[in-house]
Amino acid sequence: MNRDALFAQVPYFWPDLNEEEYALYDCLVYSRDEVERIRAATRDVDTIFRKANRLLRTLPDETLRLLGYPEASLPFLRDKAIPQETIIGRYDWIVKNGMLKLMEFNADTPTFIKELFDVNRYVTTEFELDDPNAGETELLRSELRKAVIAAWQRLQKDGTPKIVFTAHDDNIEDKWTTRFLQETLDLPSEFVALHELLVEEDGVYTPSGERIDVLYRQTYPIEHLVDDLAPDGTQIGVRLLEQNEAKHVSLLNPLSAFLMQSKAVQAFIWELYENELFFNETERTVIRTYFLPTYLEPDPFLGQRAYVQKPAFGREGDSVILYEKDGTPFHKEVLQTYADETAVYQQFDELPVRKTNTVNGTIDTHYMIGCFCLNGRPSALGARAGSMITNNQSYYLAIGTQKENNS
Repeated sequence: MNRDALFAQVPYFWPDLNEEEYALYDCLVYSRDEVERIRAATRDVDTIFRKANRLLRTLPDETLRLLGYPEASLPFLRDKAIPQETIIGRYDWIVKNGMLKLMEFNADTPTFIKELFDVNRYVTTEFELDDPNAGETELLRSELRKAVIAAWQRLQKDGTPKIVFTAHDDNIEDKWTTRFLQETLDLPSEFVALHELLVEEDGVYTPSGERIDVLYRQTYPIEHLVDDLAPDGTQIGVRLLEQNEAKHVSLLNPLSAFLMQSKAVQAFIWELYENELFFNETERTVIRTYFLPTYLEPDPFLGQRAYVQKPAFGREGDSVILYEKDGTPFHKEVLQTYADETAVYQQFDELPVRKTNTVNGTIDTHYMIGCFCLNGRPSALGARAGSMITNNQSYYLAIGTQKENNS
């Protein structure tokens, strides 16, 4: 079977994006032990982020501003709407030489969901490998349902909830990722494009006038939402957050997920670690083992070692710059959309490199491992392959394990 035939089997998928190859006809092979090590590390670091989030909710606005949170979001950040801190989060890892180092945590609106929970099985079957993500869609369904129930109970209403999934209608990746979540939930629900939502003074409505109880915005970041304006100049995004706070609607992921989204949280965790505050010795061992030193200024690295500058709320590698230890940039993303926003500075640890099969031949690519964590439970994993900085031109690379010999 060739690449086109392989991905033609997958409903509602985008093997090419912007007329360029995205999903590779290739597979990264890991041992089962390696897969379990990544999941164990994901479980461990998730406990650190969840504990840190409890502390973040107690901090004054002044400190939250330093961590990069938009001013308009500050009144809403301490809302603990449901028991879960986040439903679907993704940890991004550097895995090489027997070691794992955490790059960042996409706590609020991670993509890569359809690929790892669904597409991975098609690729591993093609290459006669086992799918390490087999069965993880059932965990995803279970956690989605728990979250929807918690979000509905928060409203203290009777009857049956009106559940709506939303995304940009003109972005195939966003829309079909959202569609996959909607199908996985497998409860009565509706898709309404973002631009069709009606945010009124007393709630959020569908175009037909039905009041929405639970609104799932998997791919729409809060940092963009708070800047949204209606044609008349109304802060429509802030109004949506006000409706959530007033319990006229429940948003998923909850605002607690956005609180963990800032990359400056890693600098916050590292500062607590260095000053021997807040974390016990077991937790400090996790931080020492898996976290990269991260700060809100580059000074600790100057003259010592290479480092990375990342925007606190950047995405897809946008505005990332790699520096030599003397402060000279040696690799810079073309897109610098977030160049003027709060940045963090992290120790540079180069991604591993592999020979990767593309439609244009075999090339050397750097690759990082993404591992989902569903309400504290490590789940599906896969790889993004591309340049030294993982960006929106990086490929999707499936992960498989060797078939077990049952003879």
